[in-house]
Amino acid sequence: MHPTPAQPYDGSRDREIETLAEFDEVVSAHGTLAHHRVQAVDLTDRTDVLLTVDTAGAVFLGCPMDPRAAAGVRAAGALVFPPVPGLPFDPYRGHVYSPEELFASLGEGYEATPDARAYAWFRRTRADGDVFGSLLRAIHDDSVSDALDELLTGAQVVGVMGGHAMARGTQAYAGAARLGRELTRAGFTVATGGGPGAMEAANLGAYAAPFGDRMLEEALLLLAKAPSFVPSVTEWARAAFEVRERWPGGGASVGVPTWFYGHEPPNPFAAHIAKYFANATREDGLLARSNAGVVFLPGAAGTVQEIFDNATPNYYESRGEPTPMVLVDRAHWTERLPAWPLLRSLARGRSMEARIALVDRIDEAPEALKRLAG
Repeated sequence: MHPTPAQPYDGSRDREIETLAEFDEVVSAHGTLAHHRVQAVDLTDRTDVLLTVDTAGAVFLGCPMDPRAAAGVRAAGALVFPPVPGLPFDPYRGHVYSPEELFASLGEGYEATPDARAYAWFRRTRADGDVFGSLLRAIHDDSVSDALDELLTGAQVVGVMGGHAMARGTQAYAGAARLGRELTRAGFTVATGGGPGAMEAANLGAYAAPFGDRMLEEALLLLAKAPSFVPSVTEWARAAFEVRERWPGGGASVGVPTWFYGHEPPNPFAAHIAKYFANATREDGLLARSNAGVVFLPGAAGTVQEIFDNATPNYYESRGEPTPMVLVDRAHWTERLPAWPLLRSLARGRSMEARIALVDRIDEAPEALKRLAG
């Protein structure tokens, strides 16, 4: 049921409209747009509707529309935030990104893609002190968070964390890919930091989940032609799209990268990419949404930070019952970067103690997750 002019406004009745088809459906079914939020929908062909339907209390976020329509809905009590010209991204977007969207124009080189152009804009504006640029980044990131929440409603999400330095063609990369495949086949939604290395491998594994096991082995060989995004992001990305074109319709997973580390491109194997400007928002949001646990593959400073970013709410139970944490590679986490002894000491005597585990091999991680989940 939706509010009409005869009903008092109740914020719980608000509804977001994110496509033209949904806009038409709401108008046809309810005859009102009152108190709706319309995000980034091109309404230039809906002038007659906008001038006749009730729009009291509605908010139009980045919706192209005829100037007459914009004036009319404002006069009727709506708020209109017009599109911002000249941006390489839409701050009001209603959906997360797709690989095809971020890598459009890859044929002209990575520098021509929307992803690279957004990073260039970020580098130009992040230190200039312009409140307008800060506002645009904040609106964009909040829109992405809203879209990600809608996408993951009801999903059992397992986060897979690990470093960007893990090269294609290595046994470690293949192991991370098999992990992503097994988790996806078990019914989990794999979520990663969305970048290269271990993150890409886990998203690749999720993509491979619907195919026979041979597909992943062949894909790994194809990808090994471009082991790293250095020196050429273009060749690295093209190899990934070659895999996607050869085996279309792979399994879905989520990547949550950031333009803060814009020199690291997002990987094309995550079907859904929630890319942020603010790394702190991205980090916290990725871990908070990993409601079925997190697997930590070997990594460096970023992965260490993620371990304790995840451990803190588990320690205080600020998000409810602690979620499973599985660290992979005993030597890495007890000798090279001894995060495990500290994590174990923090957990001692608390509820989270029964939700942490250290395993030697990647293939032990799914069983450990199952065990820790009880």
